[in-house]
Amino acid sequence: MKILLIEDDELLAESLAELLDDAGYRTDIALTMRTAMALSATEVYALVILDLGLPDGAGLNLLANWRQAQWSVPILILTARDSWVDKVEGLRIGADDYMTKPYHEEELLARLQALLRRQANTFSSLLEVNDIRLDEARQQFSLMHQEWQTLTSTEFRLLRYLMRNPDRIHSKRHLLDQLYALEQDAAEPNLVEVYIGRLRSRLGRERIVTRRGQGYILVTA
Repeated sequence: MKILLIEDDELLAESLAELLDDAGYRTDIALTMRTAMALSATEVYALVILDLGLPDGAGLNLLANWRQAQWSVPILILTARDSWVDKVEGLRIGADDYMTKPYHEEELLARLQALLRRQANTFSSLLEVNDIRLDEARQQFSLMHQEWQTLTSTEFRLLRYLMRNPDRIHSKRHLLDQLYALEQDAAEPNLVEVYIGRLRSRLGRERIVTRRGQGYILVTA
């Protein structure tokens, strides 16, 4: 699950991206409004974190443009502007949540998870597909209600994405985009094969089907 982080403070952006990576997300950073617009037009994101004070424009204008274009990705404003007037304006324009700096990391992660659950029409941190259960908070999975097993961070990100999008064909390139941020140019499509193989060894080969020349499917039937 990729997040677009729009923040002009480079040190803060890198620190926040590290926090998100540790929580199992992949983060693309945009330091300017122009970069954010370009990324939103070419990449697939599960959520956006938006600062309002950008060097080449107002974050609220970017938000308004996206909502006018019917871009429905959840957007959380993260800004130093803490007046109730600013909060009301941001929410009215189309933000799904509003947080002010400084912030508590655990609260930010909890709000992100709440937005993603709402987007997926679920109210639990447990994902269930057939007899597979995935605990997003602990990054563990269980088969047929047996003992919980810990996943590596990449295994977790891949399984979570497949479970949120079952019965769909996902190409290697698309899965790679969901697993790695844009700056990780060294990531190769063959890595997807490696991690699909690891998941199959833990879940059973029959649960993840290969469509030759197309990609992989987590099947529900």
